[in-house]
Amino acid sequence: MTGIRLMLGVAAMLLTAVPAPASAAAAGPITDEVTLELRKDGVLRVSEKIGAESPGEVKRTFLTRTRFDDANDRLYRIADVKGGQLAGDVLTVKAPATVTYEVTGAVTPAGGVEELRWFAVNGWNVPVSKATVKVTGAGMVQNLSCFAGELTSAVGCTSASMDHGATEADFEQQNLGPGQALTVVVGYPKGTSSGKPLLERRFSLAAAFTLDVVTGGALAGLLVLLLGGVVLLYWTRGRDARVAGQETASVDPIQNGHFSPPDGVRPGQIGTLVDEQADVVDVTATIVDLAVRGYLRIDEQPRGAYDAPDWLLVRLPNAPVNALLPYEKALYDAVFEGRDATLLSDLSGSFAKNLGKVRDELYEDVVRQGWFARRPDTERTRWTTLGLALIGAGVLATGALAWFTTYGLLGLAVIIAGAALAVGGQAMPARTAKGSAALAHTLGFRQYLFSGELGNVPEQHRVELFSRYLPYAVIFDGVEHWSRIVASVTGNGHQADNLYWYHGPAEWDLSKFAGSMRTFTTTTSGAISATRQLRSL
Repeated sequence: MTGIRLMLGVAAMLLTAVPAPASAAAAGPITDEVTLELRKDGVLRVSEKIGAESPGEVKRTFLTRTRFDDANDRLYRIADVKGGQLAGDVLTVKAPATVTYEVTGAVTPAGGVEELRWFAVNGWNVPVSKATVKVTGAGMVQNLSCFAGELTSAVGCTSASMDHGATEADFEQQNLGPGQALTVVVGYPKGTSSGKPLLERRFSLAAAFTLDVVTGGALAGLLVLLLGGVVLLYWTRGRDARVAGQETASVDPIQNGHFSPPDGVRPGQIGTLVDEQADVVDVTATIVDLAVRGYLRIDEQPRGAYDAPDWLLVRLPNAPVNALLPYEKALYDAVFEGRDATLLSDLSGSFAKNLGKVRDELYEDVVRQGWFARRPDTERTRWTTLGLALIGAGVLATGALAWFTTYGLLGLAVIIAGAALAVGGQAMPARTAKGSAALAHTLGFRQYLFSGELGNVPEQHRVELFSRYLPYAVIFDGVEHWSRIVASVTGNGHQADNLYWYHGPAEWDLSKFAGSMRTFTTTTSGAISATRQLRSL
């Protein structure tokens, strides 16, 4: 046991004999003896002789950026450091040591003199018990001053003087705390050096989007140029070949006792012709039109008080399917898909994969008819995409101009023009002369439908003729008005059970037809919209 105790005691003595690691920072204050030499090129050559009460590592954080004016910051560039390690703005020195480096940007020409101002001693992480600064330059000293303490201090330093020949200036300051500064200012004759401030524009929204005579005039001119270009594009590419309103005339759709729509326009075509878009209502009207023309029958299903309304669409045999237009055939096939009947409530699921084709065929149809030179949807997409691209370019230009200059407002003009083109792109599809004439006749037909004049139509033809009007009334948002007319003429003033193309459930008669058709068109549009492939843009 005694031997073990002896060994532990020897080990403890050895451990206490090992010297502790040196401290990472100086134990006490340092002294800083600074020599500044202003060269002809405006670069300030600095030498600092740093003494320490005990050796150790000390750090100095240079002040390399100050406020110059409302728009700019002043930069001081530190380079060619020897005797220490500079990482960013932090200089690390193992005191005692001598450090040399160069400063660019410390000279400011002002009137007939140029002023050297430098934070000769500042940013040390330990106190500075004594600091001295000697300044020499290529000219005679005109004036001098110094400030000590915090960076914003206006308190003079301990002493400031120049030699008899005014070739050098000397400054001294006692007891600077950590982070405090000794700032020296020396004036020289103009031309002593070629130095000047290094300025960097300070970003601010107010400065970036300066509105003055120059930027305001440039903005106005650019807006006129760009928006004028958008208007010119519409004038040359987006206007109809002939103004439809000048050709609107009264239209009589009854020829020799038979229904003859103006220019042979069918309901689905009318919707695309009028608003240049293949909408849900165009498909709904086409379904009604196919029923009226004998391709399918609409059977309203019986329902309870709380049941949702539903209809069965029944394919009629021997219907001349090959006579259908491509968009009608695509719709007919999408409804039935080889079945003889389908519930309207099932269309929201089965329509999804085929409805895009119906939409494409509608757009292709108006081009085949010669009403548009190009597909309206393609034309809208082209110009809207161009407008969005112009907005993107404007955003980039605004950011660049705002960051590097004060002309950010000019980029806003490009954004405004892009927005105008993107919005105006919706109006870029232009009808041909044939399309404008068809539109004019269609508008005349619309006036006829809402005029309330039934004309001299033999009673035996009224059911078919006025039923043929109904799909067009769906397009023109007059379905309830025409449903009442159809119901009234069908029964010759008396109740009737059904139409040849629309059958109701038991206890149903044509007095309820107007309400049934209103609900049918609304429900059909909802079922089609549920596919989310044929919405109005």
